[in-house]
Amino acid sequence: MSFSTTRQRYSIREAAALTGLPASTLRYYESIGIIMPIGRDESSGHRVYTPSDLDVLTAVACLSATGMSVADMRHYIANNRLGADAANQQIELLQVQQEHLAAEARQIALRQQYVALKIDYWMAVSEGSKDRAAQISQDAGALAIELAKSAKR
Repeated sequence: MSFSTTRQRYSIREAAALTGLPASTLRYYESIGIIMPIGRDESSGHRVYTPSDLDVLTAVACLSATGMSVADMRHYIANNRLGADAANQQIELLQVQQEHLAAEARQIALRQQYVALKIDYWMAVSEGSKDRAAQISQDAGALAIELAKSAKR
């Protein structure tokens, strides 16, 4: 999304609403250098966001939504300012994040399997199928061990 509109100035409240980031997060990201210092209104001293600032904040919000660490977001935004010279570093940061997300997806899939097994177990119990319930319980136990191992990685 690009904020190249006729309007050129946005308050922190408006910037928060447009980017989905709370005002406190906008201040925090500025204070730790994820985003460049935001211009101030000369009379009030309040932050004034430009369409360009909103474009950067939208990118940061998307990176944050992927679960990227604050340190990696800081590197990514700093590298972004370097353009093509930092392309390899950007690719590396994003590949690492992609690997983290794939690991999370595997963990979620294991959790879903475990819950499905527990549903099957309780269905077998409610149907009075002791043998089936015992088998499912064994399967769930094995999956629980796999879940615990994957959580430690």
